[in-house]
Amino acid sequence: MSTGLSDRINAMKASATIAMAQAARDLASKGVNVINLSVGEPDFITPDYIKEAAKKAIDDGYTFYTPVPGYPELKEAIATKLKRDNNIECTANNIVVSTGAKQSIANVVLSLVNPGDEVLILAPYWVSYMDIVKFAEGVPVIVEGTIENDFKPTAAQIKAAVTDKTKAIMFSSPSNPAGALFSPSELEEIADIVLSKEDLFVLSDEIYEYINYGDGHSSIGAIDRVKDRIITINGFSKGYAMTGWRVGYICAPEWLAKATQKIQGQVTSGTCSIAQRACIEAIKNVDAQKASVAEMGTAFKRRRGLILDLLKEIPNIKTNTPAGAFYVFPEIASYFGKKAENGDIIKDSMDMSLYLLHVANVSTVAGLAFGSPKNIRISYAASDENITEAIKRIKVALAKLS
Repeated sequence: MSTGLSDRINAMKASATIAMAQAARDLASKGVNVINLSVGEPDFITPDYIKEAAKKAIDDGYTFYTPVPGYPELKEAIATKLKRDNNIECTANNIVVSTGAKQSIANVVLSLVNPGDEVLILAPYWVSYMDIVKFAEGVPVIVEGTIENDFKPTAAQIKAAVTDKTKAIMFSSPSNPAGALFSPSELEEIADIVLSKEDLFVLSDEIYEYINYGDGHSSIGAIDRVKDRIITINGFSKGYAMTGWRVGYICAPEWLAKATQKIQGQVTSGTCSIAQRACIEAIKNVDAQKASVAEMGTAFKRRRGLILDLLKEIPNIKTNTPAGAFYVFPEIASYFGKKAENGDIIKDSMDMSLYLLHVANVSTVAGLAFGSPKNIRISYAASDENITEAIKRIKVALAKLS
């Protein structure tokens, strides 16, 4: 019997990160001591100055519908922030605030991509990119980086993938899942590729911009000669520890900003009034923001060193040093084909993640979901103690394979 579901929804995959986090919660609900390293959010509480702004918003009566593209004061604050921190010249008219950066990405793709248009997705990629493009009836074209190049595809690879059907290039920097950070010179090379073809755009997901350990974050939208082809996507979840507040935004050419506003007006309207008022304070209180970012950055950098040192003690795991975000993305393909004690064969990274969940009671995410089937994503947004215990369990579990 037909379920009545549309072909569109039947073709769509569930988010692998959300599914793995739910599997970990289900196991934990049965009394199993699961260490969840699949989570994609900082393990820090939202800073007090932001929480106080939200409380004040309630007391001040900000409980009504909001403008579809966001409060004007928030859009102005975001435009100021982009000029200050990213060297992106823009006005409030270029900004549309949405219910999280994921909605921002979907709005842009649905506004730009026609059926059959190709979108180059630099891999490893965030899990939702692929299905958002497919939802818009576009054609995802994967351009894969290697661990030797810190998971960044080269300009030559990207250029070779461009065809007369290519409409956009999509990537994140720092990246989820690998923490790859594109340098100014690498972004300049991508800009040259964009200018080589008419009506080619870039979706630059910069949600992890404040969590980096190298020479700092650079925005491709700051490159003047290509700025009219760039859509910068960002939000408050990672750098401000505001994942549950659900506020993201785009900076885009005004014609595209208006298009995404049209979609949003029909789907969700404006996002939460109280969260938006808190975000205004989050941006404007620069000193408090810098202090909270520094606190998180110090902890994440220490944890990155800890987890990499522990992973190096496990035979046949290949790692690199991520430049940003809070993930490591080890290559574990040397364990494929090995047998678990119950007789199951580890065929791919999905089998490996499930094996580690049920045998080591550690939750990770399969690299298959990110376009890198040889890897697994491990989050170090966790305590030093949990990281140490989790990698110990993984080491023991892997040693059991034969």
